[in-house]
Amino acid sequence: MIKSRKILRDDRGHHQRPRRRPSSPPATVSPALPKGIVHQTTNLEMVASLAGNIPEQQQKKSLLAVPVGIKNKNVVDKLVSKFPASDFTVMLFHYDGAVEQWGDEFDRAVHVAAKGQTKLWFAKRFLHPDVVDDYDYVFLWDEDIEVDAFDPVRYLAVVRREGLEVSQPALDRASEIHHAHTARRLAAGPNNPEPTDVHRAAAGWMEVMVPVLSRKAWRCAWGMLQNDLIHGWGLHYKLGYCAGGDRARNVGVVDSEYVLHRGVPVLGGGGGNSAGRAAVRRRSFKEMQIFQKRWNAAVAEDQDWTDPYAAQAPAAVS
Repeated sequence: MIKSRKILRDDRGHHQRPRRRPSSPPATVSPALPKGIVHQTTNLEMVASLAGNIPEQQQKKSLLAVPVGIKNKNVVDKLVSKFPASDFTVMLFHYDGAVEQWGDEFDRAVHVAAKGQTKLWFAKRFLHPDVVDDYDYVFLWDEDIEVDAFDPVRYLAVVRREGLEVSQPALDRASEIHHAHTARRLAAGPNNPEPTDVHRAAAGWMEVMVPVLSRKAWRCAWGMLQNDLIHGWGLHYKLGYCAGGDRARNVGVVDSEYVLHRGVPVLGGGGGNSAGRAAVRRRSFKEMQIFQKRWNAAVAEDQDWTDPYAAQAPAAVS
């Protein structure tokens, strides 16, 4: 029996000090080849390797990518099952290296394993914009998300109607909420308890817990991911720059489709390890400081770039 599961592993030690190199220019078509033969982009769709016709171009899908550990298999199963295979491709990042234990029900997913790595470490290396160019939207979610009240198809219908390039589902107020503007809001008025469909994020940014980015926004955001800053603190404050225009209009929280964030610690926090959690937070905070310094330096060095929000007050941090 041949399974269609793809497994990519990286079991190399990850304690080496990263070497920073100058960024390479974008890849271009090789002059040694005729342009018409070059496929510059690809996707994560599985293709049967045995008998059968070569598949025709399929309808556009979106991508769900989630870092997962075997201890949270039941929650992840519920999460993935909410995303119909006809509309979504699934990619699972195994930070504990445990792939085989997930069983046949996860054969629809592309599996990538590298022990001890974070969501953004995986995303930088395996979600290059040219690899996910076929997908309309990228859902880069944490694993500790409950989706009983969430429908991804309805969610994208709202996102498309509202023109949101960067978005997230609202967080149930029973969630672990870090920023007030991501919490679910209800329509005004005591006699109208129904939620609004969406509220704009006046701050112009989303969290990196359950972000949803359009193809264009993801290409921009991926470029901001730093190879050595794996927790991503500070990155979310800049997502409005990737919204393709006015971040006050193109960044929003969808209230009508909401999720519950359980706030389960993953790296450094398993088994009630408070010391490990504290170490992760210290590293994350240090990364945020480094990222902001790099941003400031890049702004100062690039004389051709104009900050579209320079005249505005800094985005509020709730």
